[in-house]
Amino acid sequence: MSGGISVAGLGVELDGARILTGVTTDLPQQRVAVIGANGSGKSTFARALNGLVRPSEGSVRVAGIDVGREPRRARERVGFLFSSPDAQILMPTPAEDIVLSLKAAGVARADREEHALAELARFGLADRADQPAHSLSGGQKQLLALAAVLASGPRVLVADEPTTLLDLGNARHMGDLLIEGDARGPVADQIVIVTHDLDLAARCDIVLRFADGRLAEQGEPGTVIDRYRAAHA
Repeated sequence: MSGGISVAGLGVELDGARILTGVTTDLPQQRVAVIGANGSGKSTFARALNGLVRPSEGSVRVAGIDVGREPRRARERVGFLFSSPDAQILMPTPAEDIVLSLKAAGVARADREEHALAELARFGLADRADQPAHSLSGGQKQLLALAAVLASGPRVLVADEPTTLLDLGNARHMGDLLIEGDARGPVADQIVIVTHDLDLAARCDIVLRFADGRLAEQGEPGTVIDRYRAAHA
């Protein structure tokens, strides 16, 4: 994995409100968890990694790209998975949704259908290719959203609370995909998971804890999570 994530003095102000202040970190690790209470700034930090949120100050570099200066290029390298797949599925059927991602990635028209079916098969959705996307289960929709993000071949995947709306079985399946990958290997070179699921966070290589718009702590998962639990006991 080349490039990693490097954040220096990141500050974000939105609509006159200070959301993040002075966030500095270097993250070469493959699997990164981001935890913290609601309103702590963790989702804003995640969005800053692919240009959905622009820095008010400081810098963000991901996979060798200055995100603040080149947000469009950053989004080509950094895929983003939202907690609600309905916010991400744009086309009437799963096959069409994957084809749209492949088109944006520059895949030749003649190859898109075959590639789309391969991506759907990867996530167990091949038999749902032409089914109305709105009729999929919650877990299937989240898998489709993940497949569409990965179809464009991002180097880095940022997942913002990807298991929040899923039942236990689907949440475990999604967590396994993000942490362990599948038969093809890891789903991306580097994965950042914003989550309230502390068991999922514990499976990552490093945990970042946000509080009051600042990076309060980062380190070995067990240590950071234990302190977070104690602070909210």
